[in-house]
Amino acid sequence: MQLKFLYFDLGKVLVNFEINQMFRQMGAVSGIDPARAEAAVFGDGLQFRYETGQISSAEFYEAFCRQTGTQPDYDALALAASDIFELNLSVLPVVTQLYEAGYPMGILSNTCENHWEHCKRRFRIVAEGFAVRALSYQIGAHKPDPVIFRAAAELAGVAPQEIFFVDDFPEHVAAAKTVGFDAVQYTSTSELVEELRSRGIRFNY
Repeated sequence: MQLKFLYFDLGKVLVNFEINQMFRQMGAVSGIDPARAEAAVFGDGLQFRYETGQISSAEFYEAFCRQTGTQPDYDALALAASDIFELNLSVLPVVTQLYEAGYPMGILSNTCENHWEHCKRRFRIVAEGFAVRALSYQIGAHKPDPVIFRAAAELAGVAPQEIFFVDDFPEHVAAAKTVGFDAVQYTSTSELVEELRSRGIRFNY
């Protein structure tokens, strides 16, 4: 079936990040060790609940404060948790040329409100280059749950079999395939370009 829509993962595909940097920065603004910040975020599934829309940004902050016994400035903590991203510069010209060639594209990502809003503010290509955003915290499901892939297809307005998807996690790729996506693992930009070209995607790169 002819591909009609291209979905890209956000983290480790369009942007890179260092998770330990997040814990160092959150610890610094809270006056605690990075390990305590990590335990608060991941220890009882707080980040998962945030990324699946079960709690709001304010509720995430309140839970973090309770678990750490601290009360950092709200905006400072949000920035500390979010200012960890850098563009994957090798992918930028690929996405730009796909956009110029008129291919419909979207972002399909496990992410939370603060991370998404930060990336939109900082990176113009994230804010403007993608017609559809299938985000876990808005959909209420997290990759590799098939629910998020079915919702992404509905948002794109095409059949799952008409979607190309690239993600860095092999389990996410496998889950997307079970729904019908033509999915590949991101290992390098040169390999991504070859995967696109092998499917008849033509663009000036």
